[in-house]
Amino acid sequence: MREIILGTAGHVDHGKTSLVRALTGIDTDRLKEEKKRGITIELGFAFLDLPCGHRLGIIDVPGHEKFIKNMVAGASGVDLVVFVIAADEGIMPQTREHFEICRLLGVDKGFIVITKKDMVEADWLELVEEDVRDFFRETFLDAAPLLKVSSITGEGIDEVKTVIDSLVSRCDFTEAHGPFRLPVDRVFAMKGFGAVVTGTSVSGRIQAGDDVEIFPARQFGKVRGLQCHGRSVEMVEAGKRTAINIQGVDKERIRRGNMLITPGCLDATYMLDARFLYLSSCERPLKNRTRVRVHLGTAEIMGRLVLLEDETLAPGAEANVQILLEEPVGVWPGDRYVVRSYSPVATIGGGVVYAASPRKRRRFRADNQEAFAVYNEGDQKELALLLLRDSGYQGLTLDELGGRIGVFGNRLQKLLKTSISSSQIIVVDSERKLLVSRQRFDALAQAVIDTLSRYHQLNPLKTGLAKEEIRSRLLGGRESKLFQAVLASLIKKGDIVAEDSLLRMADHTVVLQADEQQVQADMLALYKKAGLTPPTYKEVLHHFAELAPELVKEMLPVLIKEGKLVKVNEDLYFYQGHLDKLQDDLVAFIKREGEIDAPRFKELTCLTRKFSIPLLEYFDKQKVTLRVGDRRILRDNR
Repeated sequence: MREIILGTAGHVDHGKTSLVRALTGIDTDRLKEEKKRGITIELGFAFLDLPCGHRLGIIDVPGHEKFIKNMVAGASGVDLVVFVIAADEGIMPQTREHFEICRLLGVDKGFIVITKKDMVEADWLELVEEDVRDFFRETFLDAAPLLKVSSITGEGIDEVKTVIDSLVSRCDFTEAHGPFRLPVDRVFAMKGFGAVVTGTSVSGRIQAGDDVEIFPARQFGKVRGLQCHGRSVEMVEAGKRTAINIQGVDKERIRRGNMLITPGCLDATYMLDARFLYLSSCERPLKNRTRVRVHLGTAEIMGRLVLLEDETLAPGAEANVQILLEEPVGVWPGDRYVVRSYSPVATIGGGVVYAASPRKRRRFRADNQEAFAVYNEGDQKELALLLLRDSGYQGLTLDELGGRIGVFGNRLQKLLKTSISSSQIIVVDSERKLLVSRQRFDALAQAVIDTLSRYHQLNPLKTGLAKEEIRSRLLGGRESKLFQAVLASLIKKGDIVAEDSLLRMADHTVVLQADEQQVQADMLALYKKAGLTPPTYKEVLHHFAELAPELVKEMLPVLIKEGKLVKVNEDLYFYQGHLDKLQDDLVAFIKREGEIDAPRFKELTCLTRKFSIPLLEYFDKQKVTLRVGDRRILRDNR
């Protein structure tokens, strides 16, 4: 059962840490600098055992504007928020900014606490309460409980515990499915134990002995031990505040913003498709490709917002965007993010991630709107089909697709079962589980047909085009299981024919014109007259010098395909009838003598080495003879 996390929010010095201490007895300010300055700088952690039987994890965030980055890191893992507002100051700048951040991160449950009630008069407290209610009107905290407390005297603290118990009892404790993910918010080393990371797990579960990956550093290690709120545990589920001791990793290479994950469940990407809300509190329109600070989980990464449908975005407006990041990140669809301006630094917006590793989008294109319609209105099956279409001819493995839609294992296979059985998704490599969309499969098949058809039009005398040449033209020469699958499909359907290394359209035949037929007859007569001493390739070109060389070159394959000539090597071609007669004589000689060697073959044929050696090697390749040392004998089947 997952743990519920309560996060604090509010302006600096409004009493967040004092409230946590009054509730739990735990001082979340652990740094010397925090004690000295009297303000929270880093995230603090505590827990509270509730009457309902649940243990509540608490994240105390800093309220100072200089430490908003730390606040966002902590707020990214909370289920409930307690907005803390001091009675002597009321709504302040970080009250507003923290509230916007919580909204952008999708926090939708919580309550309000007005602290320091012992420092103001009753009339003033009533005015502050009214002001606070106005501030949160028509938001998720509109009807939320509002309590007035003094962390010094303890007045109202029991009521806060009662409200928390009630809210937690109504929470959904269903564990998030899938691999384990924990955004790292702190890393340190313990003597004798090695690296320790802390954070709030957002999905899956993990236990001692499990393999883990530090993403995106690609460090791999093993869980040595787990702790929740200072107690050793055997397993951690989604929603737990935990410290994880990892062996086999370098602590110096781990930092806040990394993700501790089940190995292989995230793909590194520099690009995201997302929905973006530009806060109404911003003073001027947002320009396309504005450089910003993007907060994802506990990470802060520089990037640019590409507005796909506008040149600028007005305050308070929403837009479909592509986020271009300067460092790699791993996310799942549905992850929330916050955007802060580059300089001066302020929260300006955020939203939800739709897809990781999308194709680079050209602005003002109709297909962008179609894709984002799937993101907004489609289900996970439609998202899978969209991601496969966008992956092009390269396709995605089953694991890669799972990482991009956040569904894994049996749930993923069940999700794709109908699409695969109906051939909307094609499995082109069962070993690697490589998937491509039907659209891409059909597009490549049509490209093969178009390529061959154009080739036949331009080269009517040639039988076909080399398979490797087609692959090079269409796929840049890359090895592709998709290409092999497409060819197999086209051959099975009878659209194309494979002849050795050549491919041709099934209906393609070499039809000679009258002048071409004359050239063919003249060439055949030349080879027939030459007997077993035919002219070389160069001599043939010279003999027909009045003709275009290309015509002569194209005619030889035609004569070979028709079975009139035989190619012995790159330079020598023989009339088929002469070779058939020579083969009969050769077989008869070996049957009579038991073997033949080069000198006796020369005597048999009255040929020089220029012709006899290539012919002997030709009969070896044709499996008529078998070379044993300097001798040839007949193959067993002769």
